[in-house]
Amino acid sequence: MGHGIALEFALAGFRVRLNDLSQEILREALNRVRSNLEMLERVGVVAADQIEPAISNISPAGDLSETVKDTDLVVEAVFEDMELKRELFAAFDRYCPPHTILASNSSTLMPGTLAAATTRPERVLVTHYFNPPFLLPLVEVVRHELVSDETVSTVVQLLEQIGKKPVVVQREVPGFIGNRLQMALFREALSLVEEGVATPKDIDTVVKTGFGRRYAAAGPFEIWGLAGWDLIEVVAKNLLPDLARSRELSKLLTERVERGELGAKSAKGFYSWTPESIEELKTAIGRSLIAISKEVDGDKMS
Repeated sequence: MGHGIALEFALAGFRVRLNDLSQEILREALNRVRSNLEMLERVGVVAADQIEPAISNISPAGDLSETVKDTDLVVEAVFEDMELKRELFAAFDRYCPPHTILASNSSTLMPGTLAAATTRPERVLVTHYFNPPFLLPLVEVVRHELVSDETVSTVVQLLEQIGKKPVVVQREVPGFIGNRLQMALFREALSLVEEGVATPKDIDTVVKTGFGRRYAAAGPFEIWGLAGWDLIEVVAKNLLPDLARSRELSKLLTERVERGELGAKSAKGFYSWTPESIEELKTAIGRSLIAISKEVDGDKMS
């Protein structure tokens, strides 16, 4: 995620310092930036003459204090470990100028807890990107009680400037908006498999070839508004009482994790995976996202 976020700011003309644990990791990150830019050029999203200037805008940096000493914005993208993130935010607070805004790319952790590790809670928030960030325009900008309106407004304007589609999460809740919606769908999907209603493959087919296609162009309130809220009320009355609502983890999920059937990373899960099938799916997802970006959003980077 870090190198993908750096790519977007660099492509928009901003100077970026990219920090990680080793020079080897940083070299690999820059290689990925180049590879992704070249892919975007092949599909017509980025012009060939944009690649080298973008790469030249990114400077790898191994020393954290030097990396952030005169920055305007820091975007943290480390593993989802609260103590690690709090340690980093305390370090950012020591090393950054007083005006620097500190943002986390956390997908679930509360910005107020991160802000409490600093002396500038009014300048701390979450900017949750979706992966891959250079193909998915959404960023969830998550507030907490002490963040200032000026900080939120500044970050939203900056994200819009580089072609993102920021939404402001007005009150911090676990999972924010996107992951809460995704997990609600996933809980019902697991329940349908567990109850023998459908196979994982059939559920994936329903989403991919049915309502999932609509959601690329319109959200639920738009789609349901077209259908009519009187109809939706009737459907909800009939269906909601029967939907999955357990607060416990599905045994289908926990048993697979216990057996080490972790999906693509272990070649087993709800599907059997091979290097070829993994690459095929990643390619299909990438092509679909690029096509959607061109059709719905326009060529945001060109």
